[in-house]
Amino acid sequence: MYEVLDDTAAQVLLAIESGDSIRRVAQHLHTPYETVRQAANRLEEAGYVHYDDGLSVVDDRVRNAARELVAASAGVSPPSIEEAYVIPQFGEWPFAFTRIDAVYVWTQGGYQVSRDPDDYPLFIAVREQDIDAWETFFASFGLPTASERQPSDEIDGPLQIVLDPQPSLEIEDVEGYPVIPRENTIEYMCDHYATFKSALAMLDRMYEDLDLGITYREREWSQT
Repeated sequence: MYEVLDDTAAQVLLAIESGDSIRRVAQHLHTPYETVRQAANRLEEAGYVHYDDGLSVVDDRVRNAARELVAASAGVSPPSIEEAYVIPQFGEWPFAFTRIDAVYVWTQGGYQVSRDPDDYPLFIAVREQDIDAWETFFASFGLPTASERQPSDEIDGPLQIVLDPQPSLEIEDVEGYPVIPRENTIEYMCDHYATFKSALAMLDRMYEDLDLGITYREREWSQT
């Protein structure tokens, strides 16, 4: 079992939603297609997943073992920023990136407000009913959680998860990232216009159905 269930295979097991294609799993993990295909083939040969018009995990006990393996790996080698964006996909409850991270997702990585890699919060919207479960989940990966950003000198390590509890969630998918709706993201950006004015102009160029009335010049901004 453990020869097959290396870190990549464990992540593939955790990322699979019944009926997913290999390409879809690769998108969720932000991992090259060929890497995921090879891991999926090993898992299928070992009998851990079944592929018939999409992937499915044969036994939830295997998924639980995979989660323990990935969490143990995080305990030995703390997650990187890139890995931290993937880890929520391994949870069992819905979530969506929000606030600054929603801006990052909707601009497809084109805009990233200046963030210190040594003090890096991730902002995630979750259902109120799932708060305790998410706190326990992230704790298993050594990631601290809070409802507001914590000062860096009060946490261990550079990463923290800021959970934004909501009565319910509207979730959209952008390049494999669950994210709050675009209109909600734009509302947040407009509330912090000085920070996100360039990102708003970027969205205006990216999405033909938007008409935000924002034009950009190198040293001049106008809103018509």
